[in-house]
Amino acid sequence: MRISIARLCPAALLAVATVFYAADKPKAAPAPVDPYTEVQPTTESLDMTMYQRIRDEGLNHSHVMEFGSALMDGIGPRLTGSPNVKKANEWTRDTLTKIGLENAHLEDWGEFGLGWQQINTWARMVTPDSAVLILQSTPWSPATPGPVTGDVVFVSIQSDKDFDQYKGKLAGKVVLYGAMREVPPVDKPLFDRYSDKELEDIAEFPVNGNAGGLSPAMQARLRTYMERMRMIDKIAQFFADEKVAAVIEPSRDGKNGGGSGGTFFDDNGATLGRTPYLADKRVKIPVAVAAIESYGRLYRLTQAHVPVSVEINIDTKFTGEHEHAYDTVAEIPGTDPNLKDQVVMLGGHLDSWIAGTGATDNGAGTIVAMEAVRILEALGVKPRRTIRIALWTGEEQGLFGSRGYCRQHFGSAALSTAPDQAALPEFMRRATGPLETKPEQKLVSAYFNVDNGSGKIRGIYLQGNAAASPIFAQWIAPLKDLGVTTLTMRNTGGTDHLSFDAVGIPGFQFIQDDLDYETRTHHSNQDVVERLQPADLKQIATVEAIFVYNAAQRDQMIPRKPLPDPAGEEKRRAPIEGIFPGANPSPATEKQ
Repeated sequence: MRISIARLCPAALLAVATVFYAADKPKAAPAPVDPYTEVQPTTESLDMTMYQRIRDEGLNHSHVMEFGSALMDGIGPRLTGSPNVKKANEWTRDTLTKIGLENAHLEDWGEFGLGWQQINTWARMVTPDSAVLILQSTPWSPATPGPVTGDVVFVSIQSDKDFDQYKGKLAGKVVLYGAMREVPPVDKPLFDRYSDKELEDIAEFPVNGNAGGLSPAMQARLRTYMERMRMIDKIAQFFADEKVAAVIEPSRDGKNGGGSGGTFFDDNGATLGRTPYLADKRVKIPVAVAAIESYGRLYRLTQAHVPVSVEINIDTKFTGEHEHAYDTVAEIPGTDPNLKDQVVMLGGHLDSWIAGTGATDNGAGTIVAMEAVRILEALGVKPRRTIRIALWTGEEQGLFGSRGYCRQHFGSAALSTAPDQAALPEFMRRATGPLETKPEQKLVSAYFNVDNGSGKIRGIYLQGNAAASPIFAQWIAPLKDLGVTTLTMRNTGGTDHLSFDAVGIPGFQFIQDDLDYETRTHHSNQDVVERLQPADLKQIATVEAIFVYNAAQRDQMIPRKPLPDPAGEEKRRAPIEGIFPGANPSPATEKQ
């Protein structure tokens, strides 16, 4: 039926005009969300169909071990600054693009230092017997000028007065440096999973007088560490001045005596320098770390005054003095008009040490993050929020990649320049200034991290975020059959979620079964593909994909703890002045 415009009443014309104007008028941008004030629902809205689809894809159609072999076997160890970590950055970027993610790119977090790689290292005892020694170069060691042979001498320097006894006696020698330790029998399993009782203990939050501060034991360990670092730089320079041929150090032990049987650990404790990756702090003499059985034979012969000589060849290569380092980043874009600018992040660190191929530390965290986003992409998920994967480098030297990313995108606080603090690695220094945040800081709902080996997920560390507990409790209830049962308010340290926590973004690390991570694979020559557990990795990727999906779909962001106040922490812990009746003011108060 035709309707004449002239017959329409003015009210009708106004209504029609309003409709067309509203259609043409640009939509106002959604009001910014303050994640610190969002009201959280008591009941989560879970998509159980998606739980089932993720489980089916992750457990029955997994590609996680393909990622693992390509990264660990195809590229190998990934020391930050090395040619191999560059290959790994490029491979992860290209592979994430291949499986369907968008905006895959590398982000420069700054200058790292020396580029370096180990070409070959070997050694053999020449006298009084011929024997092959199990060892490798320590990271950033210079090379020997081809194979060199030298008499072996044991050196013990514990304090400044010990230097004198060795002056003029070490030229051309192969120095054994480091006490011979006990080698206990392996009478406990090197491979273990959490018992129900152990998980119950983890779930219980310990309330103590030092909550939030350093315990006396940790303070003592820090003092010991600082003294060792002060001495190690002097010792390294002394060996260089004395023109020793090479230094051999003994491997540290692992949990339950795992540092034996030919397993050796090649990490910060063996580098004979605090920051050997910096050009002006480089180690000037070749250094190797040996399996304790190889070191032990040489040590006992020297203590019996038997002449010992060793032929050693440390073949290494420096590839640059001011190498920059990069994080790999890629996304599944969000689709909700009001939420797509918000982000849910997941990741792990891509770099490793050199003795193995970096499989459990942290190739596992890298490949399960890649598998988690592959699962979601394979299912055609169109998340409300953007999902962003980030694979960090420089973690092993101090969380450099994730800290650099957070500094560039989210904010930072000034660090103390006091002499005692300046001597510490940057990640251990106390913050003194206020936390200065950037606009992106309020757009990240949460960051989920995996970096405790190849063991399956048993729960999650809440990092003191009590408001997240009832949310995650509902998320993991359908995952009980996969072994995911435990929530703990405890903090856990040592990896990249701390960088997010430090800038006020909820950062979480999962609780994982130990397996043989602390006993024989963490930073060792046994950190190889054979130590990965395929079934566990499938479970990790499946659980992580579910966590990421839930965070991307819920109406609210993950609740946050109060914004960190680094500058005010000491003041808040300080004793209350004048609380004792009749007490005299403290000297500090009088001065003020």
